[in-house]
Amino acid sequence: MPTQNIQDETMVQEIKVKTVYSGEVMIHYIEDGITYEDLCKEIRGICRFSPDFKDYTIKWVDEENDPCTISTQMELDEAIRLYEVNRDSELVIHGESFVQFSM
Repeated sequence: MPTQNIQDETMVQEIKVKTVYSGEVMIHYIEDGITYEDLCKEIRGICRFSPDFKDYTIKWVDEENDPCTISTQMELDEAIRLYEVNRDSELVIHGESFVQFSM
């Protein structure tokens, strides 16, 4: 379920994300409405990839436990939409360098 933070009198929706990569589980938060490009930067930082590293895949785990690739803004928006519709407690992302990612 998204958390709400009040910053400068505006509501910012945050989504709890559990990212799994190379046997590590990392918890972080992203803003609702994050761009695909910013998500990629976030994942590169969390997984400690170099800024120019591009050989990874981001996947989120849906309500049926199926991994779904996120490679476009549309796919990211759908993952966030389903996260909100299902009232999930977190988005699970798995990364592989290929990266797998859950929301």
